[in-house]
Amino acid sequence: MTQQFNPQDFFTAAKDARIPENVQAFAEDSVAKTKEVYEKINTATKDNVKVLEDVFVAAHAGAKSIGEKVLRNTEANTEAAFAAAQSIARAKTLPEALRLQTNFVQQQFSVAGAQSKELFELSTKVAQQTFQLFNSAATKTFEQLKS
Repeated sequence: MTQQFNPQDFFTAAKDARIPENVQAFAEDSVAKTKEVYEKINTATKDNVKVLEDVFVAAHAGAKSIGEKVLRNTEANTEAAFAAAQSIARAKTLPEALRLQTNFVQQQFSVAGAQSKELFELSTKVAQQTFQLFNSAATKTFEQLKS
């Protein structure tokens, strides 16, 4: 009693089969919910890409500002060193040369302190701006995905 499987019989039976309405409704609901979740994630991802671009632009601008500040400080300090060296070279006596050297060193300590403070404040500002961008992006993403 060997009966062969005929694929045509299977297709004929399947052609007349009906999917129950509750299964069909469940499938449609699942597809709709999955699409809704996908759209939320897709929107959040696009927004986050834009935020990352903004963060990179802000970080680049901040790094550029810091770099320019360091360069200006270096130029000012180098010019001050050359001016001091010229003054010391023109000194007529050893005590005068020592006084000029001492004045220059004291002045540079004061300048270095002010420059360090400015760089610290600028670095802090750049870091805060970058953090704020990240924080607002994270909050927005959380709110998008939460709803």
